[in-house]
Formats: sequence, structure tokens, C-alpha cells
Amino acid sequence: MSRVTDPEVLAFIRRTEESYPGDSNQASAAENRRNYDAMCAVFHRPHPAGVTAADRTLGGVPCRIYERSDPVAGTVLFSHGGGFVVGGLDSHDDVCAEICAATGRRVVSVDYRLAPEHVHPAALDDVTAVWRALDGEGPRLACGDSAGGNLTAALCLRMRRLGSRMPDGAVLIYPGLGSDMTAPSFDLNAEAPLLRREDLMAYKGVHAPADSTDPEARPLLARDLTGLPPMLIVTADVDPLRDEGTMWNDALRDAGITSTLRNDAQLVHGHLRARHMSKRAADSFAAVCDWLAR
Repeated sequence: MSRVTDPEVLAFIRRTEESYPGDSNQASAAENRRNYDAMCAVFHRPHPAGVTAADRTLGGVPCRIYERSDPVAGTVLFSHGGGFVVGGLDSHDDVCAEICAATGRRVVSVDYRLAPEHVHPAALDDVTAVWRALDGEGPRLACGDSAGGNLTAALCLRMRRLGSRMPDGAVLIYPGLGSDMTAPSFDLNAEAPLLRREDLMAYKGVHAPADSTDPEARPLLARDLTGLPPMLIVTADVDPLRDEGTMWNDALRDAGITSTLRNDAQLVHGHLRARHMSKRAADSFAAVCDWLAR
């Protein structure tokens, strides 16, 4: 098993475990959501100065829109993580506000429908509806963490299939992309802090059937990635999902797509919330913001 020895990361893990019971992923969706929201609230930071946020509906989907007082042209569509079961506008509120502050770009966070009440393609349909409702000048970028990374990749695949406007660039942060879970990281990091293999098994089949062959539910099943936009793939080294990001990056490069892989040593799944506790996590988040700004 990969080990975490960095004191700052260990402190983040302890703080997370204190507010999010280890068996939450085995609980009912309602209980899991309560636990997850409470944990996210522990880490929530005030919005940076100069950033405002407003809740609106775009394409019939609830969203939260972040803007800086001195904006830079362009929009970042953000899809939150949470295994398609937990999370929402509040769970990643400060992350989105800080992306807006760092890049100057408008950030649109999507409150997509959650499983198990709403199964695939509900979440992707919501993300697609918001994407199509975007306006304004400058580049349009897509970004998401974990399940949101899946939705970001799937959005690109869907837009290519429909011949619609593709994101100008995409960032996938420790994404879950629907592999068969046989890559080495699933064994090496089976007992990783904050996300174990058994947690992934609890989520498996909730969003889409485990045997689904739809690449818009399981992007790693896509046979052809030509025509997709440039991407940044960020993985955490101590994460069972690590190798899914590597596999996606390799497939993109094989298709001739410009792709950058950043694997962060010592970091664990969910490290976006550690960006104010850990230099490693702060550096990773800064790299994401820098890529989106460029």
C-alpha cells in the first residue's frame, strides 16, 4: 500500500475522518449526504474578496454563478464530485469561488440530479443543458473532481457525438472514469485513507449499471478520443482511482490530443478540501487554476 507520511496531509485525513464517519458510503443516500455536507462545512472557507455568487437556473438546472469584480473573459463549467450520490452547490462552493478569484473567469457550478433517485444519463443531461445555455465571450472550459471528472469527460464525448460546441479545454481532478477496477492502484491503494476500494464498490452500479457499455457513463470504454479538447488530468498518488486518470491521459495522447498528467505524491482522494492545510494540495490546486487561466 502507498503510504502517507506528510504531516499536513495526515492532519487533513484526521480532520476529515472526525467529521465524516468511515461507513458513510455504506449508509443510506440521505444519511451519507448529511454526513458529507457536514464534513464539507468543516472545511468551507469564506469567498475571496471581489468574488460574488448568485444562484440561477440555466437550461432548467439550478446553478451557482461566481464572478470577479474585475473579470477575465471566459467561463468554467464546474461539476462537483461525490460518487454521483452526494455533494451539491454548497459542498464545492469555496472551491468554485477560489477558481473564480484565481482565474478571473466566471465559474458556473451545476447542481445536477443525484443517484440513486436519478440514474444515468440524468446527471450528464443536466450538465449538458447548462453547457448549452452558457453565453458570453472568451473560452469555455469544463472542470470537475471525482464523479465530476467523469461528467467532464462525458460532456466532451457527448458534444463530439452531437457535433455541438466542445469545451476549449477540460480539467479532470482525481476522476472516476469507469474502468473494470483491475489496474494496479486498486490493489495498491485498496485501503487508502478517505477512499477505499470497498467504498468504490458501494457506489458501483448506483449511477449506471456496473456492466454498462455506454462511454458517456464509463468514458474509459470510448474507443476513439480523436477531436477531444486539450486536458489536464490531476491524480492523487494514494488513491485507488489513480490509474484511471493515467489510463485516460494515455488514451488521449494515443489519439493525438494534448494532455498533461499531474500525479501528486502523498495526496489522497478529496484533496481539494486540503488546499488550505497542505502545501502539496495548495500546489495542486494552484496548478489547476493556472491551467484554467491559461
